[in-house]
Amino acid sequence: MIRISAILVVLVVASALAVVNLTHRSRGLVKAQEREQARSRALEAEWTQLQLENGTWAAPARVEKIARERLGMNQPARDHLLSLEASTGGAR
Repeated sequence: MIRISAILVVLVVASALAVVNLTHRSRGLVKAQEREQARSRALEAEWTQLQLENGTWAAPARVEKIARERLGMNQPARDHLLSLEASTGGAR
């Protein structure tokens, strides 16, 4: 009887230690998940900001202004323009 009680006590202690270990690991994983979710939100905010900046930098009015001011470019006169029409027939 004492032998069975001793075995049961050892099993209960081992089970309790396993529960404590798994609880500790679980909490660590939850913390890691929360850190990664926060990082994901920060990266998403940065991506949105970069897209906004890209739209601002590539705005046609801004490009035209820089072309005029910094590069000295102007639109060509009408007599210097040449219009081409695409042919409707396929290559034979």
